[in-house]
Amino acid sequence: MSDAFIVCSNLSFSWPDDTPVFQDLTFTVGGGRTGLVAPNGAGKSTLLKLIAGEYRPSSGSASATGVLGYLPQTLPLVGDLTVAEVLGVAEVIRALDAVESGDASVEHFATIGNDWDIEERTRAQLDRLGLADVSLTRRLHTLSGGQVVSLGLAAQLLKQPDVLLLDEPTNNLDLDARRKLHDVLADWNGCLLLVSHDRALLDRMDHIAELDRSEVRSYGGNFTEYQEAVRAEREVAEKNVRNAEQDLKREKREMQQARERAARRASNAARNIGSAGLPKIVAGAMKRRAQESAGKSNETHAARVSEAKARLDEAGRALRDEQQIALELPGTKVPAGRTVFLGEGMQVRHGEAAVFAADGIDLAIRGPERIALTGPNGAGKSTLLRVINGELPLAGGGIKRADGRIAYLTQRLDLLDLDRSVVESLIAFAPGMPEAQRMHLLARFLFRGSRIHLPIGALSGGERLRATLACVLCAEPAPQLLLLDEPTNNLDLVSVGQLESALNAYRGAFVVVSHDERFLAEIKVDRWLRLAGGRLRETGAPDSA
Repeated sequence: MSDAFIVCSNLSFSWPDDTPVFQDLTFTVGGGRTGLVAPNGAGKSTLLKLIAGEYRPSSGSASATGVLGYLPQTLPLVGDLTVAEVLGVAEVIRALDAVESGDASVEHFATIGNDWDIEERTRAQLDRLGLADVSLTRRLHTLSGGQVVSLGLAAQLLKQPDVLLLDEPTNNLDLDARRKLHDVLADWNGCLLLVSHDRALLDRMDHIAELDRSEVRSYGGNFTEYQEAVRAEREVAEKNVRNAEQDLKREKREMQQARERAARRASNAARNIGSAGLPKIVAGAMKRRAQESAGKSNETHAARVSEAKARLDEAGRALRDEQQIALELPGTKVPAGRTVFLGEGMQVRHGEAAVFAADGIDLAIRGPERIALTGPNGAGKSTLLRVINGELPLAGGGIKRADGRIAYLTQRLDLLDLDRSVVESLIAFAPGMPEAQRMHLLARFLFRGSRIHLPIGALSGGERLRATLACVLCAEPAPQLLLLDEPTNNLDLVSVGQLESALNAYRGAFVVVSHDERFLAEIKVDRWLRLAGGRLRETGAPDSA
């Protein structure tokens, strides 16, 4: 295990408008592989930029020992660069070529240094990441998005870093590239801090760090073990809340009973004093002592009630917000065997180029199939979804759709009007829904109180997903076929879980394009299609790796 580490000490950071992101954050990440988790907007990417030195903290410090490698979520790469230039090895390779050609210039030897095997090491690194067929002279703009991400990672690994920061490294990677990344990180023996929503990757971590504005809580083990620990914490917190509520009720009841007893004693004492014929000064003294005694008793019980309230508040703070969606969607049921889409000989062209094979592709979708559409990047999966949705004209073949009841959720979640509120959006999709049912439904999707009146454009990514799902799944009429294009990209892990819950409640057919194996398993895909080389074929579920 490496002795490299990351240290953040009293780290605070605010945006230029003084919006705080972190306040007095102190933690250490040691050797091994650590996954950093938090909801979107909590500042995970910002924290990596602070550690990498790209942002300056408002106060405190963030540092890493040794050589640092950092792969940001968005790569600042120029399309005309060659692969060798992106990897930072172009000058060394040119110097090697010059020396091999007989030029023994001192400058060439200085450029080479100890990197006489740089080309071999570079090729080996590219091969490990699935870029064996990518030449060092190839231009960046000819690569797919997934290849660019793998290339960026290769550039960082070639630095032989002691500390490696990775921000969503599986975004845009197809299944094969993801598995190669998993293998590379399995051999990592330095200090790794990873931000990812890829649960299969997070399950390969040694530790999970949970980021909050004021602290980082560390959990030993992988993501599955972290979830189990969080569930156990929640059960304890819920029990503590129940106990604190019962204590508060008991203390309030005992205080009320004590007040009633004191009032009865005071009434009885007043009658007894009056009938005893005591001098006024003596009677007054006895009355004051009784009042003082009652007051002290009341103060004691009030203090115990206050303490019980404080215990309840403390227990409540330890209780995590319930963020699960629980739904029943009987209106989305599609009878088994009903054809909701039929395409024969479908062909699409981009300019002069055919997207699919010359004889087109055939596809029949029947309810309530749960279909995963897989294939390498650039194979035309998104194009096929757009064809099913009727967005692209066919250059050949024919299509039949069932009642036009198809809903298409793109990665951009751009189905809703940004200026409408959440409740207005639901009214637009389901105008006949009674108000009470509408409020109940929005609460099921975790929109309560004033949140239902927020405009769609003001929502976070996870909130926009929930609003879109509420409108689509409860539309009048409900869709018989859902099309989803990489729906988990850019979602935090809580939002992915909410999407899974919604899709498991949906009783129609769906086609989902995704490279997220865990997600596909959770939504119970029962039919697998692979699009590659312009042809669509049935496959079984891929072997997990």
